Amino acid sequence: MTQPIQLIPEYKDYVWGGDRIRRGQRTAESWVIHEDDRIVSGPLGGKTLLDAVKTLGPALLGERVIAHTGLRFPLLIKLLDAADWLSLQVHPNDAQALALEGPDQFGKTEAWHILDSQPGAQLIFGLKEGITPEAMEKAVRNGSVLDIVQRHTVHRGDSILIRPGMIHALGPGLMIYEVQQTSDITYRVWDWNRPSSAGRKLHIDQSLQVLDPSAQAKVLPQPELSDGGQQVLADCPYFRLMLLESQTKHVRFMADGQTFHILTCLEGRARLWGQGWELSLSPYESVIIPADCGTVSVRGGRLLKASVEE
Repeated sequence: MTQPIQLIPEYKDYVWGGDRIRRGQRTAESWVIHEDDRIVSGPLGGKTLLDAVKTLGPALLGERVIAHTGLRFPLLIKLLDAADWLSLQVHPNDAQALALEGPDQFGKTEAWHILDSQPGAQLIFGLKEGITPEAMEKAVRNGSVLDIVQRHTVHRGDSILIRPGMIHALGPGLMIYEVQQTSDITYRVWDWNRPSSAGRKLHIDQSLQVLDPSAQAKVLPQPELSDGGQQVLADCPYFRLMLLESQTKHVRFMADGQTFHILTCLEGRARLWGQGWELSLSPYESVIIPADCGTVSVRGGRLLKASVEE
């Protein structure tokens, strides 16, 4: 059986970043699980996750994953810390990504789980009811798009599924966990009048090709779980995100050869173990459980688990 894999995160600094990911150092994003991240230790220590995928194949990814996306690691897990507004943006679906960006490109479906929220912190997602495609295009082209979007106040523990075609933006005071397809295709619709010369150009024409004025989402408040409980937070053809609550009781799941599982500790110090291995995770640390690991047991924390289930 393949042993769990831990990665060295890659950090990204953008103009909107805060200092909660690396205290005292502005960091917008931590790419904690990405195919270009390097493996901490073990037989593949120093290699990238993509190298491991090519070496281990279905033992790591799982048969279901390979049937969907071949020998690519299909998910990207990030932590984001926003001290200022992100751009209003939109992502393409798979077909649009191929048409607009070329072969081997994935669309971008993503889900957010709020890790920390200052009072009154907001997200933007979706347009106001009754906005026609013509009104949407006019607002995008003349820079008045803020007049037609919906703002939502959110809290720690909330979750939101962001589908392609829906305009959205992360607001100041929020730190989030994001699971998404392995894609970095982002079309900026509006960027708070920041200068495009700073490497943040707008993508008006591409945005209008993928924006869906009817696209909406709902905020799922954090569920009340008993010790040992599990709850689905977001589910789509590309990933399933679950919350696990395990303080004194074990949570168990089976890595049965169909999909890998990514565990991220939110609170506590989680202990994980399986056949021939054991490890622990502190808050915001992650590990990949390969598809052939068999039964996995967890105890001692609150965790998120991402996998490919459809």
